[in-house]
Amino acid sequence: MAPFSAVERSLILSSWYKSVDASSELLQLAKYCVDGDYAAVLTSTLVASLLAPASRPFDPDNISVGSLIAHIQPRSADDELLCLVTLCAALEAFLQTNWTGPDLPDTCTPLSVLKISPNFVSEEAFNRTAVAELAYGGEPAYHLASHVAFLRIAQILAGLTYTHLDTATWWRLRVWTVHLYMLDEPVALPSDVSSFLAEYRPANPDLVARYLLEVGLLDHLFHSDKQAAERFVEAAKSTGLQYELTGALGKRTKFQVQEHSQLVLLAQSKTSTVPSTETAAVPETLALNDDTLLEHTQFTSSSGASQSSTLGHLDPGNQPELDPLDQCILLAMCLNVRNTSPAHGLTNEQMAPYVARVISHPRNWSVHTMALLLRSRLESSRTRTVERSTLQLQALIDQMPTSDSAVDERLRYIFDLALPSKWQLERELATRMMGLGVVKSALDIFMRLEMWEEAVQCYALLEMPDAGIKIVRDLLSGDRVEVDERMRGSSALDKAREAKLWCLLGDLSGVEEREKHYLHAWALSGHTSGRAARSLGAMYFALKRFDDAVPYLEQGARINPLMARTWFLLGCTHMQRDQPDWKGAREAFARCVAIDEEHGEAWSNLASCYLRMGDADEVGKDVEQGPDDSEDVPRREELQYAHRLAAFRALRQGLKFSYDNWKMWENYMLVALEVGELHECIRALGRVVEERAERDGAASVDEDVLDRLVSAATRGSSTSTIVPSAPVHTPGHDLGAIPEDEEQEPAPATVPTQTPGSLVGRVNDLFERTILPRVSSPRIFKAYARLKTVSGEWSDALKAHLDAYRATPLTNGPWDTVASWNEALHEVEEIVDVLRNLGPRAEGGSGSKWKLQARGLVRTFASRSKDFQDEPEWAKVEAMQEELKKRGE
Repeated sequence: MAPFSAVERSLILSSWYKSVDASSELLQLAKYCVDGDYAAVLTSTLVASLLAPASRPFDPDNISVGSLIAHIQPRSADDELLCLVTLCAALEAFLQTNWTGPDLPDTCTPLSVLKISPNFVSEEAFNRTAVAELAYGGEPAYHLASHVAFLRIAQILAGLTYTHLDTATWWRLRVWTVHLYMLDEPVALPSDVSSFLAEYRPANPDLVARYLLEVGLLDHLFHSDKQAAERFVEAAKSTGLQYELTGALGKRTKFQVQEHSQLVLLAQSKTSTVPSTETAAVPETLALNDDTLLEHTQFTSSSGASQSSTLGHLDPGNQPELDPLDQCILLAMCLNVRNTSPAHGLTNEQMAPYVARVISHPRNWSVHTMALLLRSRLESSRTRTVERSTLQLQALIDQMPTSDSAVDERLRYIFDLALPSKWQLERELATRMMGLGVVKSALDIFMRLEMWEEAVQCYALLEMPDAGIKIVRDLLSGDRVEVDERMRGSSALDKAREAKLWCLLGDLSGVEEREKHYLHAWALSGHTSGRAARSLGAMYFALKRFDDAVPYLEQGARINPLMARTWFLLGCTHMQRDQPDWKGAREAFARCVAIDEEHGEAWSNLASCYLRMGDADEVGKDVEQGPDDSEDVPRREELQYAHRLAAFRALRQGLKFSYDNWKMWENYMLVALEVGELHECIRALGRVVEERAERDGAASVDEDVLDRLVSAATRGSSTSTIVPSAPVHTPGHDLGAIPEDEEQEPAPATVPTQTPGSLVGRVNDLFERTILPRVSSPRIFKAYARLKTVSGEWSDALKAHLDAYRATPLTNGPWDTVASWNEALHEVEEIVDVLRNLGPRAEGGSGSKWKLQARGLVRTFASRSKDFQDEPEWAKVEAMQEELKKRGE
């Protein structure tokens, strides 16, 4: 038996294991594959016998790659290895053609490999067939890719059953990754591949880092950047890569005199020095040629880290070369270019030193290409670097067809990089041009790439919307054909792409025709177009036809479950129906935040669902569950508390990403009260006041909540019942609004024991640092007075009561009715009682200032109340005056 483990390792690493003697024909094919001679593999007699169709002749009108090689079934270990080598050669031949270049020899085409005469079917027609077969999850594959049948062959071989090879499923993962790059939108992997990702670890330790890196890149493709970053860090640990982002003195501009600290990445591979190989041909690195900025940061410090650091000995300006795989890991850490929060990976400013560290020592063609691409993306938003950014991107596109480097070098690390395909690179260039205002040039690129949706956007920017509509209509009618005239007369559009064009036409049409076009697209696709389902659901939602929207949104989410927007819209639709489905909405929002953790509104609406679910039979598992309070609590109360606790945790998570949304903070404040998280309630009330006070004044303070916080802080009992003053509402987004007629007062919850002393300090800070410097009202001052009274701060308590009295408009008159005058009299009686009780304590027991204040307040009130001297209650005014007179004698 062949040494399969060594051969598999060689194929995975694209580097031949020297101990393997490639004496047999099969092993020689494996070595050809590793060396990048895919034509030699695919045109060999062994591969021809493997791929030979089971029966001939075949029907050229119904030909498909799947039907041609469906007969393949390995029966021995050598058969399995032959299938794996063929899979590897076909996949990497496809990548060479569409990703790295140069083109394959003319003798190596899918038809020639499958031994099919062009008289039966043309290469173009066969390519279209393969493209149609690769449509998946309602998403069409890019139709201008070359030699697509090679990817389809690799996909079929990857789906076979392998019992002797450890890495066969790994290759299936690689095939699926490439397949996803072919689709317009990433689609969820099959369940068996997903389970493989969760369970598999290579038996060879040398392969662990590469596997982690590839899975992390797949996470990035699915926009799970946080999970991807964790895998990249783990991969770095597996290779022994040491790296540290630090500062070192240096100069960044040509006229800089004084040295400043500059960010630098110190990095070193596991071995102290990496043996330098022959200088590989790499893409051209364009110079900046700026009149101010230097080409590279000039570090004047020989050390960039503290002496306690393991990398303190490295010279920032002269670091050792890195292993190319370590370079791939560093570049992978910089993929989330749009990131602005250190909590989710590197920020743009931090990424630049990572990219510069890789660019400084070119080791591989593809790795250097990826580094230049990332630098181009980072520089695209800066005025002084935007020109080089665009020119560098164009240079990367131009160098693809060249033969300046060996094929095996270009493809050695292709699975360890998020390197875009040729058409994706050109699309990025065109999008960059649109951002720069060069719309006509961008339109030319999109038209050549036949990316019609982007072309229509360009026409809209050029104020030529009718031209965009005409393109779509001509494509659907056959007046315009894709690729070129050789396609005329054939079925140029597969069902997935035709359905997408009908959806695009619906987007461009008026309300009356929109529904008709979407429904036609949905029917044309055989109810498999995720785009059509999503468009119908969104349209019905906008028209408030919520019951009609639900089935289409559910279909769209089922077809492509990776789109957070679809789940969010489905959840909002469930909430807005005549009979809201709170459980269904909860499940939809839970799926949304599982995909997009930073979707603050989805977290908020998820909390609203929990609060509305009432006596649902389950709490859900999308947020961490707390322990049961007590087995003695009735089931109903237990579920209500569990739902509120889940809502509290959902809001807490959402506020990490919607920190300035005061409505979410208000919801959080009310739910925190219900579950007894009083410290969080205090924090939330403070944030609401900070956000609203300047605009809304005293209305920014929920005085009911404030009173309850003061009561909880000053009360000596161990538990209390706290009920929010108003129903919890969803954030300001219309999609998440709850109909007013559905508002319900949440049931009270038992608050766990709080330490009064700790709460007193927090509530006091809330008053003195946040509320009182911004707003004032009688009730706020009275609540503050209560807090100060319990703390024994008599002077402050008395002052707060007086401030409350002065802030009450009713006490200053004039009064229109007897009732209003009676209310004002009550306020006077109350402040006199306060002065009588707190005055002596505030003045140390011997002062009489409070008496003068009381007499003055009563005298002023009496002088303003002369019109009410005939009222029976006037006797109270005289009684107060008499009593205060006696106290003053």
